[in-house]
Amino acid sequence: MKKYNPITADILTELKLIVGEKHCFSDEEKLANYANDETPDSKYACLPEAVVLPATTEQISRVVKLANRANFPVVPRGAGTGLACGAVPVGGGVVLSLERFDQIIEVNATAMYMTVQAGVRTDEVQKAAKAVGLFYAGDPCSGDSCFIGGNIATNAGGNRAVKYGTTRHQVYEFEVVMPLGEIVRLGSRLNKNTTGYCLEQLVMGSEGTLGIITQATLKLKPLPAQVIDVLAVFTDVDSAIAIVGLMLRAGLTPTCVEFMDNAAVQSVERFLQERLPHSEHGHYMIIQLEADNEQDLENKTATLDELCSENGAIAVLVADSQKIWKARKAFTEATRLESAVQSFEDIVVPVDRIPEAVAVSNRIANKYGLAIRMVSHAGDGNIHLTLFRGELPEDEWDQRLTGFENELYEIIYRLGGRLSGEHGIGYKRKDLMQKFTDPVELDMMRRIKLALDPNLILNPGKIFDVE
Repeated sequence: MKKYNPITADILTELKLIVGEKHCFSDEEKLANYANDETPDSKYACLPEAVVLPATTEQISRVVKLANRANFPVVPRGAGTGLACGAVPVGGGVVLSLERFDQIIEVNATAMYMTVQAGVRTDEVQKAAKAVGLFYAGDPCSGDSCFIGGNIATNAGGNRAVKYGTTRHQVYEFEVVMPLGEIVRLGSRLNKNTTGYCLEQLVMGSEGTLGIITQATLKLKPLPAQVIDVLAVFTDVDSAIAIVGLMLRAGLTPTCVEFMDNAAVQSVERFLQERLPHSEHGHYMIIQLEADNEQDLENKTATLDELCSENGAIAVLVADSQKIWKARKAFTEATRLESAVQSFEDIVVPVDRIPEAVAVSNRIANKYGLAIRMVSHAGDGNIHLTLFRGELPEDEWDQRLTGFENELYEIIYRLGGRLSGEHGIGYKRKDLMQKFTDPVELDMMRRIKLALDPNLILNPGKIFDVE
C-alpha cells in the first residue's frame, strides 16, 4: 500500500475548522467505535487516526481536498453494518462518517420518487414510502440499521432482488464527492438515457473507492394490491432448491425466494426462543408472491402449492409474515451466539447452478471439518455461508478456512459464479479477488481507480491493490 503522511496536530486543526470542533476527534476511546464493521473477527480491526462527522457536501469536499494536499487517506463510512471490512481504515488516516446526513429531503408521491441524504436508514426510507401509499423495493436484511448511502456504495441486494433487482436498480441519480474533491450529480430522473458513459453505474458498487455519495433520488413503486408469504418445508436440500427453477418455468415471478437450511432454522429457533414449524428436520423455502387481485393471488398460490408438493415438500403453509421474516432476518445475529469468530461467504452463481453450489459448499466444509450454516437469496443465485471457528486454535482455523475458500471458489468460478453477490469485496476478500479475477479485468479496474483517484486517497486497500 502507498505510504501516507500521519495526521498531525496541524491537520487536526484544519479538520476541526472544516467540520466543527465537536465533530472531529482523535481520542482512542472514540476511535475504537470506527475501527471495524460487523465482521466478527478482531484481526480485521484497524484504528483510524481521526474521525470526522461532516454535515454538508461542501464540508466533505473540503476534507477530501485537504487529504489530497496533505497525503492522508479518507475512508467513507455509513452505519458500519458491512460484512467485508469495506469501512475499516487499513491505512490509518481519517474515517469520514455520514451519520449526520440523516434527512429525508422530499417524498414525491405523484412522480413516485424520494430524495434522501446518504445517512438515512433503509427502514426509514421504506416507512416514508409506505406513508404515501408507495414502497421502496430495496430490502437488505440489515434494513433497520444500514444507511441508504452504504446500500448504494455496495450495490446491496436483499430479499426482493429476484423481482425488483439490487440497489442500483432503485436509484435515479445521486450527488457524490469525487476523489479529488469535486462535487457532481450522476444519473438523472429518467427512464432511459444513452448520453455518454453510464458513470452512475460505475460509482454504485465501488465501495467508496471512487466517490463519497451524499444524497440520492430513489425510485418508488405502487404498493402491491395482494401479497402472500408461503413457507414450503423440505427434508431434502436439492428438492428445496429445485423449486426456484420450477417456479420460473411455470411462469411465476416471486418477489422473494429465501432458502434456510435446517441448521440455520434451528440456530434461529434457539436465538428467538420461538418454535418454528418442522424445525427438527426441515429446510425452508420462504416465497413471497404478489398479485393485482385476490383471484390472481389464489391462482398463483395454488400453482406454487402444487409445484412444492409434487417436488417433495412435507408442508406448504401460508406463513405468518411477521414471524417468518423475523426468523429469516435474525440469521446473522443467531449465528453469532454459536461462535464469536466466523467467516461470512457471499457466493453468487447462475440460478440454475444453485444446487451444485450448495452441494459443493457442504462437501468442502465437511472435508475441512468446518461447521456451516446456510441461507440464500435463492431466486437470484446468492448464497450466504457462515463458517464457525468454534474452539479451533487461530492458526488451524486460518489454515482450514484458506483451504475451504480456495477449493470452493475454484469451483464457483467454473460454475460461472463470483466471490460476492451483495456484501462486496472490501478488505476481507481482496486477496481472493486478485486470485480469481481475470487479470485483464483487474487491470481495467486499476486504471479506472488511478484515473479518478490519482493520489489513492479514497478508501485505499479495498477491492484490489493498485501498487
